[in-house]
Amino acid sequence: MTVWDSLVGQHRPIAALRAAAEGQGMSHAYLFTGPPGSGRSNAAVAFAAALQCERPDERGCGECHECHTVLAGSHADVAVIRTQKLSIGVDEMRDLVRRSALAPVGRRWQIMIVEDADRLTERAWNALLKAIEEPADRTVWMLCAPTVEDVLPTVRSRCRLVTLTTPTTDDVAAFLVRADGADAAVASYAARASQGHIGRARALARDEATRNRRREVVALPARLVSLRACMEAATSLSEVAKQEAELVTGELDAREKSDLDAAYGVVERGRRPREYAPALRDLEKDQKTRAKRRHLDIVDRGLMDLVSVYRDAIAVATGAAGPLVNEEIRGDVELLARVSAPEANLRRIAAIFEAREQMLEFNVQPMLALESMMVALVAPEVRAG
Repeated sequence: MTVWDSLVGQHRPIAALRAAAEGQGMSHAYLFTGPPGSGRSNAAVAFAAALQCERPDERGCGECHECHTVLAGSHADVAVIRTQKLSIGVDEMRDLVRRSALAPVGRRWQIMIVEDADRLTERAWNALLKAIEEPADRTVWMLCAPTVEDVLPTVRSRCRLVTLTTPTTDDVAAFLVRADGADAAVASYAARASQGHIGRARALARDEATRNRRREVVALPARLVSLRACMEAATSLSEVAKQEAELVTGELDAREKSDLDAAYGVVERGRRPREYAPALRDLEKDQKTRAKRRHLDIVDRGLMDLVSVYRDAIAVATGAAGPLVNEEIRGDVELLARVSAPEANLRRIAAIFEAREQMLEFNVQPMLALESMMVALVAPEVRAG
């Protein structure tokens, strides 16, 4: 199994990256773009493994020591910067730039991968720009962002663009069966429900609780028949997101706190040195920021699930070809299509995107944005239907 097998439905990008790994059109900087879940960071890591691969006849074999260590995240010459915060700051970027100036430990490349490059602050972009303009001889930068517009123009103009696309439902389902051994029916559901998001599809295929939480979200549109129902729906969506976020971050928070205590000798000595309090404050601040981002990410995913229901209703009303994303609630979808014109459902989709923008761009409290959105989605005509 090669490093390229994890990239689902990305035949053209794989061909271009294979050629570059073999020395055809190699560049010092790459920009990986594509919709959420298309595998931007996976593509960057796979390319990094191919560049470090020991086999010149098959770069990215997936079997040699170099490939294994890159994929495991332990290769000495491959640095991956990712953040659980809302942004990547200048200090983090300066550390990475300093490392990029060093010669690689091995014989091949020093590779710097920046996930979520769209989260870089303005000062972080400026710190990165000079390193991109004047790279070290054997340093390769790989930036990942949803679109080229998310990257500083002076940086993106110096990068070779690698554009990924949303994989098809069939490709995702086949990958889940092949890679994870998922049941064919579950894989089909997860592929449709994820709308091409590989990470989301794997979570849905593996975990019944994740599937149940999604079912709760997509059932909301048919229940929005009163102001009270809207308030309850907003609370439900926020609480579901909070519970899932706590499941993800709670264990990590506890482990980080335990590591901090051990580092400062709190466990052994039973007392806290003077330096412990500021370190604990910094840790708690970072954990709070991470929890906020995780909560927003999960709420955002729920909003996209709501969009899929109204998109299905429009498809049914207009007779569009193709399967529904939410085939398992076809009854609810057909009811929405019957009692609401496509234009009304388009307005509801616009209201969802407006709430999304308020939370992600303007820092509006999630509950306020969700309550306002749910009122805009209310469909009293469903009761009569």
